Amino acid sequence: MKLDIAFVTETYPPEVNGVAMTVGRLVDGMRQRGHRVEVLRPRQGAADAGGEHDVPFAGVALPGYPGLQFGLPAGGALRRRWRQRRPDLVHVVTEGPLGWSAVAAARRLGIPVTSGFHTNFDRYSVHYGIGWLRPAVAAYLRMLHRRTRATLVPTAALAAELAGEGVPGVRVVGRGVDTVLFDPARRSNELRTRWGADGAGPVCLYVGRLAPEKNLALVEKCFAALQVWHPAARLVWVGDGPSARKLEQDHPDQYFAGMRTGEDLAAHFASADLFLFPSLSETYGNVVAEAMASGVPVVAYRSAAAAELVVDGDNGRVVAPGDEKAFVEAALWALEDGERLRRMGERARSAMLPRGWPDVVASFERAVREALAG
Repeated sequence: MKLDIAFVTETYPPEVNGVAMTVGRLVDGMRQRGHRVEVLRPRQGAADAGGEHDVPFAGVALPGYPGLQFGLPAGGALRRRWRQRRPDLVHVVTEGPLGWSAVAAARRLGIPVTSGFHTNFDRYSVHYGIGWLRPAVAAYLRMLHRRTRATLVPTAALAAELAGEGVPGVRVVGRGVDTVLFDPARRSNELRTRWGADGAGPVCLYVGRLAPEKNLALVEKCFAALQVWHPAARLVWVGDGPSARKLEQDHPDQYFAGMRTGEDLAAHFASADLFLFPSLSETYGNVVAEAMASGVPVVAYRSAAAAELVVDGDNGRVVAPGDEKAFVEAALWALEDGERLRRMGERARSAMLPRGWPDVVASFERAVREALAG
């Protein structure tokens, strides 16, 4: 039986972030499997008129995240829409006002609701000077998910955490990676020359939002230590955010590539030698899988995606969360032996080959069908 699903999300392509990319992949994948999928989201600019199955609503800029919005409450509009054409299921991706409106409207109409847990907004509060709000933010997030039939999460560790906090129907769906786009074959000597890495010096890479919650001070500290042993090493930053300007001012000798997408992003990944990812605020961290698919070993904390994908010492390095000394030592160890680093990159690539998006979409479909049956 083909399904009629309404996705409600506060972020969606062409916005560039892990949640938007994931939702876009799930929507496209479900449509390819023959299901009718409608996307309801905040308007992306004044000229955004949406499309046949892409419905924009009013939104407001998200503080600290220029270019992103949260949707305003729209309970009445959603109820009218779903009375005219009743979906089989409403899937709420984000926990903003639009998401809450969708949960309330669907429950009032007796439409089954599932949700996705994609972002630890409660952990972000600590990095923006409002850590005292963290318990309230966490309670707010969990309250929404307790009102849905199932909450779909990317990792088993997150599933156990939420289930332990009383969230019912938690299901692991996972995340995929595009192994055609992210491929070691995209390595570019031209890019490396542009970065000033045309000699033997290794290139360290960070890809992601340049913001306080990403723990970027550890990237700075780690690279400073690496340079002692590898004076010709280069550090490349890919991404944008509120910390970008200060990072550039503090490190004029490092390369800031800004936001990159598609094949350009894939070439940046493949042209590096080691990926440094110190974040402790992720629910997953798509960039870890993208680096590995590109044949680039990762140094990360043992959490989120890294805990599930990286085999320490085999295809990358993972250390205990919060142990900065171990993180730096792991990066130094990774760069000690060029041949070992190359083998780790090959194993990282091999580990990602079975993790394509079609399998993740199939897992999502199974999860929502179980929720409907339940």
